[in-house]
Amino acid sequence: MAKRPTRELTVVQSTQLTENMLRITLGGEAMADFPADQESAYVKLLFPQAEGERPLQRSYTIRNQRATEIDIDFVLHDPLGPASSWAAQASPGDRVLVSGPGPKKLINHQADWFLLIADMAALPALSVNLEQLPQPAIGHAVIEIRSAADVQPLVHPPGVQLHWKVNPQPDPSGQFLTSQVAALSLPPGSPAIWAACEFNSMRVLRQHLHREHPVPNSHIYLSSYWKIGQSDEGHKQAKRLDSEGA
Repeated sequence: MAKRPTRELTVVQSTQLTENMLRITLGGEAMADFPADQESAYVKLLFPQAEGERPLQRSYTIRNQRATEIDIDFVLHDPLGPASSWAAQASPGDRVLVSGPGPKKLINHQADWFLLIADMAALPALSVNLEQLPQPAIGHAVIEIRSAADVQPLVHPPGVQLHWKVNPQPDPSGQFLTSQVAALSLPPGSPAIWAACEFNSMRVLRQHLHREHPVPNSHIYLSSYWKIGQSDEGHKQAKRLDSEGA
């Protein structure tokens, strides 16, 4: 695999989107050779450590892209992690190393209807997927948020219903999102499914979807973006073990 380029980008603007989500706009001269059309692709933010140590890396979705700028949305959780702590304090002119972009993770558009599921960590990626669905699309998007003040306007086909579900505290049992999906009245036909959330929620959701809505691998994207009580490194290890077990 070819090594992805690393660029030093500059903070252009910080925008509080909702109670618990902050948008950082990045730009600068290094955007000159940044590939176009990368919304929903991911980049890695690199945070230097002590001398001799590898930098910490945290993955984030490109929410919006313009000719010379990209927007990255951060969930402000308690306690703040290295990336969200940096974002909370970022000011115009600050600089950060950014590696990527990596591949997009898009829902398959060849389906009778669509089911999209996310918590706030995956909301930027879900939002891009919604925007890019064909206008005649029908289906549902289930979005777990920490507060009613975290609802934000999203562009989506009129036939796709948005379900904002408030859950102030992450559920270690992983049942919350699956219970919301199970309560939906879903259309007939063959769906395409896109889902990303916390690790425990992902595992419960995977069992439900495989049992209730089996689809070809080409028509389902299911991933965890974080794990309760674990660092990013601990989450990656859990994902590896889960993949090996599966």
